[in-house]
Amino acid sequence: MTPVAPESAKDADAALFAHIRGGIRIGALFRKPVVDPVDLRILLEYALGISHVQLVIQSERELGEKEAHIVLELLMRRYRGEPVAHIVGEREFYGLPFSITPDVLIPRPETELLVELAISRLPENGVLLDLGTGSGAIAVAVAHERPDVSVTATDVSPAALDVAKENARRNLAAGRDIRFYQGEWFAALPAPFRFDLIVSNPPYIVVGDVHLSAGDLRYEPQGALTDFGDGLSAFRELTAHAVGWLNPNGWLLMEHGYDQAEAVRKRLLANGFASVQSFKDLAGIERVSGGVFPG
Repeated sequence: MTPVAPESAKDADAALFAHIRGGIRIGALFRKPVVDPVDLRILLEYALGISHVQLVIQSERELGEKEAHIVLELLMRRYRGEPVAHIVGEREFYGLPFSITPDVLIPRPETELLVELAISRLPENGVLLDLGTGSGAIAVAVAHERPDVSVTATDVSPAALDVAKENARRNLAAGRDIRFYQGEWFAALPAPFRFDLIVSNPPYIVVGDVHLSAGDLRYEPQGALTDFGDGLSAFRELTAHAVGWLNPNGWLLMEHGYDQAEAVRKRLLANGFASVQSFKDLAGIERVSGGVFPG
């Protein structure tokens, strides 16, 4: 049974949004924001079909009744917890627009570190594999920045692969293809390819973690967030089998949780990787760990 909010809560919500009606100026919405100001900006630009610059210079513009109603509906959806990326169907990642649906994770800024590391470590005309590609954010961003690189991407979810393919079409030049395969990890690949670099942002949240039932994560595919175990099963799988798919001196790079760097490094060392290290994101958190397959 769906829980019903108490009347007092409903009244409070109604009062919070009461000022959003026809005649309100755009600037007034920012003086009394009902959601995060960044979210408010994105939703207003989406609702009104205007750019960020237009939003700024039209701060004194009054909304019509229909416009105010649309804005109100979008802001209420965000206030109730629905991710902005799901509301507008898009999220920017590495400077590119990515279509987003509830079938894929919403790309996070910290994952851009994985893209940067991959770009800098791929040799000229290198070959990249992205395991568990989701929206295709990593694979497409690398393919966009490195036209010389051949990119392969996999995901266990057919729905996720549909989103990834759409993002490849949307962001890459005509004739610039990514090979997509459906299946679990390396089992998705139809032939024994060899790669210069393998990247993955696998499910790593421990089952039962409170974050899974909070914020945007409530709306994202749980199987892409958690392994329903200790959060390390994907790293055990990837480190154990990647050596069979890497060229000599090829890299394996994996994103992980804030407290998992040491455990991931141990798995890499136990499976024969060299130059094992972890890399910090902009917040100073060890976010990506990897190593080199000596061959």
